[in-house]
Amino acid sequence: MATVGPGMALRGVASGLLPPAMVPHPREEMFSVLVVDDHPLLREAIAQRLSSMGAGTVHEAASISEARTRALASGPCDLAILDLGLPDGSGLDLIAELRAQGWNRVVVLAASDDPSAVRAAFQAGAQAYLLKSASPGVVTDGVRRVLEGGLYADPSVAPLLAAGTRVPATDNTPRELSAREVEVLQLVADGRSNKEIGDALSLSALTVKSHLSRIGRKLGTGDRAQMVALAMRAGVIR
Repeated sequence: MATVGPGMALRGVASGLLPPAMVPHPREEMFSVLVVDDHPLLREAIAQRLSSMGAGTVHEAASISEARTRALASGPCDLAILDLGLPDGSGLDLIAELRAQGWNRVVVLAASDDPSAVRAAFQAGAQAYLLKSASPGVVTDGVRRVLEGGLYADPSVAPLLAAGTRVPATDNTPRELSAREVEVLQLVADGRSNKEIGDALSLSALTVKSHLSRIGRKLGTGDRAQMVALAMRAGVIR
């Protein structure tokens, strides 16, 4: 897939990259956002659109250092939207810092569809990875899912994750986990119940239980804590 340059991304935003329907229902209260991107027009367009959709407060930052200052002053917002290629470092470091400070919802909006970047973003703690070339519907779905507590991958990059990730089982034999199984394990690590995991991933509690049973068979343990520990040691989840 071809990546998108700044000019093309900017046109996407100006033409409605972030439509009013982004605000999820029934979440009707105002929400706060931090937007981090070094392109001022792109950043301002995103911020203005979010404001028009009901964001009560929109903080803007053009770099990691500026984002740190904004985050320290505001405290955790409901949502952070950031690029990975920032002038003073990698957005991956910023994701990890925000998560450690209690920011529970982070969306990456980037031009790169490189598989390593996608995986690294999720491992750093992002809940969604969207491309700047994404359609309005995709962006809407992604941000809605994150605001509602779930995870999302742009359909264009989802196949990059679908091949799965290898985790050494209890007998040290590497086992392949699917992208969905990794999502389930991450939510287990976050302390979610089967029902909460199902709500976040639009699955029934029975389907979640089936995923966990399959993961247990692959990894050689039915203990949730041990499954999480094995996946964490392999760097698959945070």
